[in-house]
Amino acid sequence: MSSTPKVALTIAGSDSGGGAGLAADLRTFCALGVFGTLVVTAVTAQNTLGVRDFFAISPAMVAAQLDAVLSDMDVRAAKTGMLATSGIVKLLAARGAAGELPPLVIDPVLVSSSGKAMFPDDDVAGAYRSLFAHAAVVTPNLPEAALLTGRELGDLAAMETAARELHALGPQLVIVKGGRRRDAEAVDVAYDGRCVTLLRARWVDTANVHGTGCTFSAAIAANLALGLEPLEAAFEAKRFVTRAILGGSQWKLGAGHGPLDQLGAAAQATTV
Repeated sequence: MSSTPKVALTIAGSDSGGGAGLAADLRTFCALGVFGTLVVTAVTAQNTLGVRDFFAISPAMVAAQLDAVLSDMDVRAAKTGMLATSGIVKLLAARGAAGELPPLVIDPVLVSSSGKAMFPDDDVAGAYRSLFAHAAVVTPNLPEAALLTGRELGDLAAMETAARELHALGPQLVIVKGGRRRDAEAVDVAYDGRCVTLLRARWVDTANVHGTGCTFSAAIAANLALGLEPLEAAFEAKRFVTRAILGGSQWKLGAGHGPLDQLGAAAQATTV
């Protein structure tokens, strides 16, 4: 008889194409052996070519879902994805300030894959900065870190400066993801208030990268739920997401950026 699994929570939007958002998060939780619960923040109409439309869930309904899960389940870690409106971000910040959230991994979904700000009429970026004080880990990609700091991030030194600036807002660990730099390696810059650490992995030449950020942050949350410390959780997540990209690199799902193979990644014995 198997033991009761640890529980993780994703607070994110749906993806009708199945590649990112809640779908990617729950596959990642399953692959890493934790039980996944969810709070839906938005319903999107999207596929491998991009987001066509979305509908934001009201903060009151987000709060109701959150209460339902946390009042009943022993959630060991949570992650956020698309939070859709500043009202939802502020709700989570208030819950965090009240000590009502588990250890939180924040993937600040602010910029589309084309580089366009997703919420130009709402101060979601400003609201995120207030939420960071209640985070265990924050994982912006390059456009998101640039939006949050007002800096151009063209090299590792600039990424480190951004990581230090965002860390000053209160999270335990900031990871500025550098996968979009398209070097021989995919290098992320992590800062925990004491040391700068580079998370390195091989660059995988594939268009199938839809859901990479979701998978990375979900894997960190799963590893936190399993008892790992933030930096160790990030190292393991980096290995996992690289295997997942490799596993789906030759898939032909859709005409655009295809998904990752999270479930296959868990079965791979080779560490990358």
